[in-house]
Amino acid sequence: MTGPVGAATASDVRRVLGRARQVVSVMADPSLRSAVVGSTASDQAALDDRTRAALGGFDWVHAGAPDRVLLAETGRALQDLTAPSAVLAFDRIERMPAKEDARHALSVRIIGVVAARLGVSRPVSEAVLNAAIAMLAADVALVRRDAVDLGVLERTADGSAYRFVPQT
Repeated sequence: MTGPVGAATASDVRRVLGRARQVVSVMADPSLRSAVVGSTASDQAALDDRTRAALGGFDWVHAGAPDRVLLAETGRALQDLTAPSAVLAFDRIERMPAKEDARHALSVRIIGVVAARLGVSRPVSEAVLNAAIAMLAADVALVRRDAVDLGVLERTADGSAYRFVPQT
């Protein structure tokens, strides 16, 4: 993920997030933390097999020390993922989860992103709402129906537009 966020692939994002999770796990585990931070060659030789195997799977640890350049790059990539343009790094959702609870949670999240972009203070036409949802999910009707059924969206009395229902 060295270019703009829009150039990142899903594989790049998974790799960066996986590395970030590893770093957090290492910092939370005293034996892994001491193996990576400030260990000597004799400390490395005394590592148990489990710790040695864990370290061997980290692409950001070389010769018993953190790869500062790679971790700095990971930090920049994580910053990119929190930028408003991060949504451009991902393909839209082609298949909604089969399990209703997971699908409902995702539909609500999609509508939350749409509401943040369109503004919640005014009703929006079905065409505008559909176009905004379509940027994030292929099954526009399903997301919209879920949102109405869950009380996140409501149709205006004349049926010509939708309102975002404030969530508490």
